[in-house]
Amino acid sequence: MIAPDTLARWQSALPFWMSFLLVPLAWISATQGGWTVLLLPVVTWYLFSALDGLVGLNTENADLQATEENLFWYKALTILWVPVQLVTVFALIWYVSGALHLTALEKLAVFFGVGVITGTVGINYSHELMHQQSRLERNLADVLLAMVLYSHFRSEHLLVHHRYVGTPRDPVTARFNEGFYHFYPRVLKACLLSAFAAEKAKLARRNLPWTSLSNPFFRYWTLQAGMLALAFLLGGWIGVGLFLMQAGVAIWQLELVNYVEHYGLTRKYLGDGKYERVRPKHSWNAAQKVSNWLLINLQRHSDHHYKPDRRFPLLQNHTPMDAPQLPFGYPVMTIAAMVPPLWRRVMNPRVRRWRAMYNPEITDWKPYNKLTLPMPR
Repeated sequence: MIAPDTLARWQSALPFWMSFLLVPLAWISATQGGWTVLLLPVVTWYLFSALDGLVGLNTENADLQATEENLFWYKALTILWVPVQLVTVFALIWYVSGALHLTALEKLAVFFGVGVITGTVGINYSHELMHQQSRLERNLADVLLAMVLYSHFRSEHLLVHHRYVGTPRDPVTARFNEGFYHFYPRVLKACLLSAFAAEKAKLARRNLPWTSLSNPFFRYWTLQAGMLALAFLLGGWIGVGLFLMQAGVAIWQLELVNYVEHYGLTRKYLGDGKYERVRPKHSWNAAQKVSNWLLINLQRHSDHHYKPDRRFPLLQNHTPMDAPQLPFGYPVMTIAAMVPPLWRRVMNPRVRRWRAMYNPEITDWKPYNKLTLPMPR
């Protein structure tokens, strides 16, 4: 018989496990074809948006004194997702590449849906895992990122983004008035270069060249090559094409979220190459309950940047007095980001109110809009 306290801990974590329900939808799309190939994007984007509207917000905060035992089922969630995604992606490559009942367009559509999973869930879980001290969890983060050919995200996120968010040194901070279609190609190039430069500088402090085997980029490239080779072994060039399809969609999903998370928010320049410290006010917060279940509280992004070492169940919700609030959850906001005039209409007035509330002493925001201030040291 299950002890009452064990059952209670499992039940509290259960809503966050809903991501596993997306896996059967991928198989339904692959085996049935037709209209079912639309299931994953429709469910992930539109159904969760509707559920957010019906269920509402969750502004309650977990006890920060929770023990490791209390967090067991939350940790298990992110760890177990890795083999589930690995098996799902490559089993589907084997099946779909040779499926005679699917047209070429249907095959691509199935893997568009797979990319929605690996981007919305997989990269998000890798983000949680890479922030942990456990070597196992950090290695599992690398496996997830290699599955979408975006391994350098770990170096960029930990060494660049968290340190320089809201400053000129952070490529991921979307500039005020910058549309997503300008942001996306810029960030694809800049994040790769900044990640490599950060690792190179880290090695240089140890008097090591970038060619040292301790450079994680060699591990990144090896893992990614292994993923591509496995896709080829299972599905030939069709399998490689399907793998690249899901990877591209996953990266696009990630950068859409990155665009939303910090749009127009900047840290005050203090002079001498320094900026104010990172606070909850430097990230957009969203308290929509259902999408936070799917995204393991990623929308409590204000607290994540304020306390990066907190596991996702302990992330706190911040009120409008402490952090700027998105009008909707990420499923709605990422769709809006794809329509720049709509995005600016919704978000630019909020950025202006944020500036008036948090930094009324700054009257000329033009340098901040372009993020052309002196680089922090």
